[in-house]
Amino acid sequence: MDPIFAYKMKVRDYECDTQGHVNNANYQHYFEVTRHEFLEKAGLNFHQLHLQGIDAVVSQVEIRYKVPLVGMDEFNCTVHRIEREGVKYIFHQKIIRLSDNAVCAKAKIEVVNLVNGKLSQPEVFDEAFAPYLGFGM
Repeated sequence: MDPIFAYKMKVRDYECDTQGHVNNANYQHYFEVTRHEFLEKAGLNFHQLHLQGIDAVVSQVEIRYKVPLVGMDEFNCTVHRIEREGVKYIFHQKIIRLSDNAVCAKAKIEVVNLVNGKLSQPEVFDEAFAPYLGFGM
Protein backbone atom coordinates (compact mmCIF):
# COMPACT_ATOMS: atom_id res chain seq x y z
CA MET A 1 0.00 0.00 0.00
CA ASP A 2 1.36 3.41 -0.97
CA PRO A 3 1.67 6.01 1.77
CA ILE A 4 -0.66 9.00 1.84
CA PHE A 5 2.33 11.20 2.67
CA ALA A 6 6.12 10.85 2.57
CA TYR A 7 8.80 13.22 3.80
CA LYS A 8 12.44 12.72 2.81
CA MET A 9 15.14 13.13 5.46
CA LYS A 10 18.79 12.30 6.05
CA VAL A 11 20.44 10.99 9.22
CA ARG A 12 22.76 13.51 10.84
CA ASP A 13 25.84 12.11 12.55
CA TYR A 14 24.94 13.53 15.97
CA GLU A 15 21.74 11.44 15.96
CA CYS A 16 23.78 8.23 16.19
CA ASP A 17 24.79 6.31 19.30
CA THR A 18 28.11 4.61 20.14
CA GLN A 19 27.26 1.66 17.88
CA GLY A 20 26.82 4.03 14.92
CA HIS A 21 23.05 3.48 14.77
CA VAL A 22 20.44 6.19 15.03
CA ASN A 23 19.53 6.47 18.72
CA ASN A 24 16.08 5.04 19.35
CA ALA A 25 14.64 8.37 20.60
CA ASN A 26 15.42 10.07 17.29
CA TYR A 27 12.96 7.85 15.44
CA GLN A 28 10.16 9.48 17.42
CA HIS A 29 11.50 12.88 16.30
CA TYR A 30 11.39 11.74 12.67
CA PHE A 31 7.80 10.56 13.05
CA GLU A 32 6.79 13.86 14.66
CA VAL A 33 8.44 16.02 11.99
CA THR A 34 6.58 14.02 9.35
CA ARG A 35 3.21 14.46 11.09
CA HIS A 36 3.79 18.22 11.28
CA GLU A 37 4.69 18.34 7.58
CA PHE A 38 1.58 16.29 6.83
CA LEU A 39 -0.51 18.84 8.76
CA GLU A 40 0.94 21.57 6.53
CA LYS A 41 -0.05 19.57 3.45
CA ALA A 42 -3.56 19.19 4.89
CA GLY A 43 -3.76 22.98 5.31
CA LEU A 44 -3.03 23.22 9.04
CA ASN A 45 -0.08 24.86 10.78
CA PHE A 46 0.84 23.32 14.12
CA HIS A 47 2.08 26.62 15.62
CA GLN A 48 -0.89 28.64 14.37
CA LEU A 49 -3.28 26.06 15.82
CA HIS A 50 -1.56 26.42 19.19
CA LEU A 51 -1.98 30.21 19.05
CA GLN A 52 -5.73 29.56 18.56
CA GLY A 53 -5.82 27.32 21.65
CA ILE A 54 -5.91 24.08 19.64
CA ASP A 55 -3.24 21.51 20.45
CA ALA A 56 -2.77 18.04 18.99
CA VAL A 57 -0.92 16.06 21.63
CA VAL A 58 0.51 12.57 21.52
CA SER A 59 -1.24 10.26 23.97
CA GLN A 60 0.48 6.98 23.09
CA VAL A 61 3.45 5.83 21.01
CA GLU A 62 4.28 2.33 19.83
CA ILE A 63 7.45 1.94 17.76
CA ARG A 64 8.78 -1.32 16.38
CA TYR A 65 12.44 -1.07 15.35
CA LYS A 66 13.31 -3.32 12.42
CA VAL A 67 16.61 -2.35 10.73
CA PRO A 68 18.89 0.38 12.09
CA LEU A 69 19.55 3.60 10.25
CA VAL A 70 23.17 4.81 10.31
CA GLY A 71 24.87 8.14 9.67
CA MET A 72 24.07 9.80 6.34
CA ASP A 73 21.32 7.29 5.41
CA GLU A 74 18.57 8.94 3.40
CA PHE A 75 15.05 7.80 4.16
CA ASN A 76 11.39 8.54 3.72
CA CYS A 77 9.28 8.89 6.81
CA THR A 78 5.70 8.18 5.86
CA VAL A 79 2.12 8.35 6.99
CA HIS A 80 0.59 5.19 5.58
CA ARG A 81 -2.82 5.39 7.15
CA ILE A 82 -4.86 7.48 9.57
CA GLU A 83 -7.75 6.18 11.65
CA ARG A 84 -10.26 8.12 13.72
CA GLU A 85 -11.33 6.37 16.91
CA GLY A 86 -13.48 8.38 19.32
CA VAL A 87 -11.58 11.58 20.17
CA LYS A 88 -8.23 10.33 18.91
CA TYR A 89 -6.46 9.98 15.61
CA ILE A 90 -4.17 7.02 15.08
CA PHE A 91 -1.27 7.56 12.67
CA HIS A 92 0.36 4.49 11.13
CA GLN A 93 3.84 5.51 10.05
CA LYS A 94 6.99 3.93 8.62
CA ILE A 95 10.61 4.86 8.09
CA ILE A 96 11.94 3.43 4.84
CA ARG A 97 15.65 3.62 3.92
CA LEU A 98 15.97 4.82 0.32
CA SER A 99 19.11 2.85 -0.62
CA ASP A 100 17.38 -0.53 -0.32
CA ASN A 101 13.72 0.21 0.60
CA ALA A 102 14.21 -1.49 3.97
CA VAL A 103 11.54 -0.73 6.53
CA CYS A 104 13.63 0.50 9.46
CA ALA A 105 10.82 1.27 11.89
CA LYS A 106 7.04 1.17 12.12
CA ALA A 107 4.96 3.30 14.46
CA LYS A 108 1.43 3.57 15.69
CA ILE A 109 0.97 6.99 17.25
CA GLU A 110 -2.23 8.13 18.93
CA VAL A 111 -3.00 11.84 19.03
CA VAL A 112 -5.76 13.64 20.90
CA ASN A 113 -7.05 17.19 20.54
CA LEU A 114 -7.07 19.77 23.32
CA VAL A 115 -8.95 23.04 22.96
CA ASN A 116 -7.89 25.55 25.59
CA GLY A 117 -6.43 22.67 27.59
CA LYS A 118 -9.55 20.47 27.55
CA LEU A 119 -9.94 17.19 25.70
CA SER A 120 -12.21 17.92 22.73
CA GLN A 121 -13.60 16.46 19.54
CA PRO A 122 -11.04 17.02 16.76
CA GLU A 123 -13.34 18.89 14.35
CA VAL A 124 -10.59 21.03 12.78
CA PHE A 125 -8.63 17.85 12.06
CA ASP A 126 -11.73 15.99 10.81
CA GLU A 127 -12.17 18.57 8.08
CA ALA A 128 -8.49 18.66 7.11
CA PHE A 129 -8.08 14.87 7.15
CA ALA A 130 -11.36 14.05 5.37
CA PRO A 131 -9.64 13.44 1.98
CA TYR A 132 -7.32 10.92 3.67
CA LEU A 133 -9.99 9.10 5.67
CA GLY A 134 -12.54 8.55 2.94
CA PHE A 135 -15.38 10.46 4.56
CA GLY A 136 -16.68 13.94 3.89
CA MET A 137 -17.55 16.62 6.37
